[in-house]
Amino acid sequence: MSSGTALLVIDVQEGMFVPEYPVFDGEALLDKIRGLVTDARSSGVPVVYIQHNEEPGEQLEPNSFAWQIQSRIAPAEGEIVVQKFTPDGFHETDLQEKLNSLGVQRLIVSGIQTDLCVEATSKRAGQLGYEVVVVEDAHTTYDQGGRTAREIIEEYNGMFRDFAKVQPAAAIAF
Repeated sequence: MSSGTALLVIDVQEGMFVPEYPVFDGEALLDKIRGLVTDARSSGVPVVYIQHNEEPGEQLEPNSFAWQIQSRIAPAEGEIVVQKFTPDGFHETDLQEKLNSLGVQRLIVSGIQTDLCVEATSKRAGQLGYEVVVVEDAHTTYDQGGRTAREIIEEYNGMFRDFAKVQPAAAIAF
């Protein structure tokens, strides 16, 4: 890898697309991330998946269908998948070690959930010295707290600008 860049795909798991509780604009999200994954792969840029784990009996119980990375953007053979148990993809994981081994200095961030895992992982990446680019139209969340998911996404895209570049998927260059 020569660019020093990696694409992070955070928690895009089957359980986030169930009809009972789907993420906001999930089909558009999958289209954007699939395009980013395709572009990264064709540019020789590593795609690093982060997969959230929950306790037995919870939605994202390891090895359940809901826990699996969404099939339309699933990792190719040999791509890195980091297991996590908290919103921060760096906390008690080997993510930083794997990024360092690849010479990564710039992270393109996409995934779920805008206001939890995407925010926590992006913020930590900035604190660790990575150049962070959050893809403004390739992360999502749920309606909550009397606010729509769209309102939350817009608010967080503004907050991400405090520590990251925020760009649409169409502007991402690998």
